[in-house]
Amino acid sequence: MQTIFSTDEVQPRDRFRHWRDICEDRLVPMVQNRVDDGPFHASIAGATIGNLVLTKFALSNLRAVTTPQTLRHESNKTDHLFMSMVLTGAVSADQYDRSSTDRAGDFSIRDTNTPWTIEHDGYSEVLAIQIPRERLEGMLGSTRRFAGLTVDGTLPTAILARSYLCNLARLEGRLTPQAAERLVGVGLDLIAASVAERMALETPKALHGTVIVQRAKAHVAAHLGDTDLDPAQVAAAVGVSLRHLQMLFRGEGLNVAAWIWRRRLETAAQRLSDPACLAMQVGEVAYRCGFTDQAHFSRRFRDRYGASPRAYRHAALTQAAAS
Repeated sequence: MQTIFSTDEVQPRDRFRHWRDICEDRLVPMVQNRVDDGPFHASIAGATIGNLVLTKFALSNLRAVTTPQTLRHESNKTDHLFMSMVLTGAVSADQYDRSSTDRAGDFSIRDTNTPWTIEHDGYSEVLAIQIPRERLEGMLGSTRRFAGLTVDGTLPTAILARSYLCNLARLEGRLTPQAAERLVGVGLDLIAASVAERMALETPKALHGTVIVQRAKAHVAAHLGDTDLDPAQVAAAVGVSLRHLQMLFRGEGLNVAAWIWRRRLETAAQRLSDPACLAMQVGEVAYRCGFTDQAHFSRRFRDRYGASPRAYRHAALTQAAAS
């Protein structure tokens, strides 16, 4: 990660002001106050992998609050959420009437549409990751269900997610756009799986239903090439009735069959735009994504993306070569 800011390079009287400005640019508008009178020392490092923005903050004795006023600021990133992973020290936080103290290895999701309070008591290092709201809510449901929950760093999926994301941050500038997109997708899936595992520890049935939907989506993603994949098979794989699965998906504003076709088309589009898949014929792409009829594939693809699979591939690869 590249250093963006360090108090060592700024006059003491200007340090906090510079820190505050960069924090708001990397995160969201906030009201920040120091909780001691000692010299202010802090640093910020950042990396961008694909569309994922990662920022590492090192600081001490600071309180940050988002308020109804800051949430209305034009710079607030309402279409994103933030994952806050503690690397060193401890961070206390409040959001959605949930209070927690996250320690090294733990992480939480912050909702940019609702006020939060974060306090760094003593020295701490935090990795903040900007996540497309649509991506996480599409897998887990409304952010209200999970924002502010502490994901214990000792949970198996949390351990895997932390290791993966920290290593991913070190690859800035070394990945092709296509590779970066694929690896970011894996990272987001790991974050969602970690949050789903944490949600499964809650008792309300609504949360249990969200975990079933997440498992169903994971099964679809792993079996897209299976031409027999259908809602009934997915329901059997996650151990619920088809009717119950359809009800859970409707609760998320989704349809099981439509979700399967959507994921097939999205995966096909990703492969068609990937130079690493250039040797793969369009028919093979269709087959590996679960289509048995190329004409059917071409018709559905054109309806979704407004171009034939061949034209889409040509345009995507031409743009990639130009960049």
